[in-house]
Amino acid sequence: MENSKYPKFTFTWLGGLTLFVGLLVGTMIVSFFNVFWMFTFKQNLQYKDWFFMLSNAAGFLSAIAFFDFFIVRRTTGRKLNFNFSTTNFYTYILVFPLMLGMMFIAEFITSQIPITGPFFGEFYEFFSKLMEQLTDDPAVMIITAVIMAPIFEEIIFRGIIQKGLINKGIKPWKAILFASLIFGLVHGNPWQFVGAVLLGCVLGLVYFKTKSLLLPILLHGFNNLCSTLLITYTKNESFAEAFKVSEWIILAIGIVIFSLFYYLFTKKYKVHYSEI
Repeated sequence: MENSKYPKFTFTWLGGLTLFVGLLVGTMIVSFFNVFWMFTFKQNLQYKDWFFMLSNAAGFLSAIAFFDFFIVRRTTGRKLNFNFSTTNFYTYILVFPLMLGMMFIAEFITSQIPITGPFFGEFYEFFSKLMEQLTDDPAVMIITAVIMAPIFEEIIFRGIIQKGLINKGIKPWKAILFASLIFGLVHGNPWQFVGAVLLGCVLGLVYFKTKSLLLPILLHGFNNLCSTLLITYTKNESFAEAFKVSEWIILAIGIVIFSLFYYLFTKKYKVHYSEI
């Protein structure tokens, strides 16, 4: 491992602050560009669907770049680098049903969170309107949610935070849980928090086992694609509504699928790759 091309950096509060500052800087640059465009061409780019996509990309790229230059290169002398190698076909067969099972479980748990009442009702209405205003362009939505978000978010939450914590000596399960909790919190609402934490744990497990970010990115994209299709056709991101069955049936199916493929992935078929 001494000659590994992957830098063995650690993640601390300083790394978290660096990511946050980088995100702010990237977002501010795009905002300043919009102000310049408004004064020059009398047009507000915030009303353009592609501008939302650009803003997200700029924020994530800036955060990753800041962590690379101010943390990784200063502490390891190497540039930030990740393993995106493929694994064997059987691994794919195991992890996608594993992810789907957790998606079913997450949907049931999320459905138990109230969407009415003095607090939850107003918050849910605000959140729903916010999501509706993000973009009306299906192409932009798919590019942003299914391609860009999985790549950038997996690099940050699994590739930087989780890996950095494990490199620091924290037990893998704690690192996976911690990265998943942060992943849930940044979504900013209780309905996405639950799903993000549970799904983040699956993504973290797969990354820890395979040591490659490729599968977590593909699984994340698969989850977001399903969510995009469900929002398009059911309006409330529900497998139960799409299949016309009870949430309890979705839960039962999810538990069975997840349990079976979790056993096969972690116990029966021991997948474990190393970074070289």
